[in-house]
Amino acid sequence: MSGFSYTSRDGTVVILHHGRAATTLRGMRAAEFLAEVETDPQLVMARWTGNYKRGNERTARNHPRNQR
Repeated sequence: MSGFSYTSRDGTVVILHHGRAATTLRGMRAAEFLAEVETDPQLVMARWTGNYKRGNERTARNHPRNQR
C-alpha cells in the first residue's frame, strides 16, 4: 500500500491518493487522524479513506462530476 499523502492546514486534513483528494477530515476527526497517523502512515490513511476501490473506477472517472 502506497501512494497516500496528506496535508494539514487550519484544522482540516486532506488525504490524497496518487495526488487526488480521497477524503477531507475536519474538527475532531482530523485531530483523531493526526494522532493515529504516526504509527503506520500508509495503512492509517488507507483505512481512513475507506473502501474506495469497488471496481467502478473507470466509470466514476468519466462521470461529469469528476471532470476537471
